[in-house]
Amino acid sequence: VGEPALLKCSFKSSSPITESLVVYWTYRPLAGGQMETVFHYQSIPYPTTVGKFRDRISWVGNVATGDASIALQSPEMSDNGTFFCSVKNPPDV
Repeated sequence: VGEPALLKCSFKSSSPITESLVVYWTYRPLAGGQMETVFHYQSIPYPTTVGKFRDRISWVGNVATGDASIALQSPEMSDNGTFFCSVKNPPDV
């Protein structure tokens, strides 16, 4: 709580990295319920503009090196849950 949290995600692709590569980060609260998109990347980062993570997620990855990590600023106990990272690099998924 209070310390920035690094949410690591690494990937490998058999296809060359192109502008078509897309990274999605989603979150499900510990108590279950609705999945929430917290981050989207396609050529440039698109942090969420709504929801509990608005203004607290930043891109720290580098797709050229297979890194799709993000950072969460000012985490709170209520942020506890499962974060999912999904990378699609057409035609590879």
